[in-house]
Amino acid sequence: MKANMGNTDRIIRVIVAVLFAGLYFGGIVEGTVGLILLILGAVFVLTSLVSFCPLYLPFGLNTCKKA
Repeated sequence: MKANMGNTDRIIRVIVAVLFAGLYFGGIVEGTVGLILLILGAVFVLTSLVSFCPLYLPFGLNTCKKA
């Protein structure tokens, strides 16, 4: 698994995940939509931690800086 996410991409994903969690736990978004956002936020945090996004592969995306 080769890293395909740069630092900016990772930071944005974590910020969006925190926003999703805030919306859910703040009671602004509830029900099925809230749970979907919470799960999506968890996926964003996980992919940020491992610096790899499987959805980038089929599209040939790579936001990692070249060394």
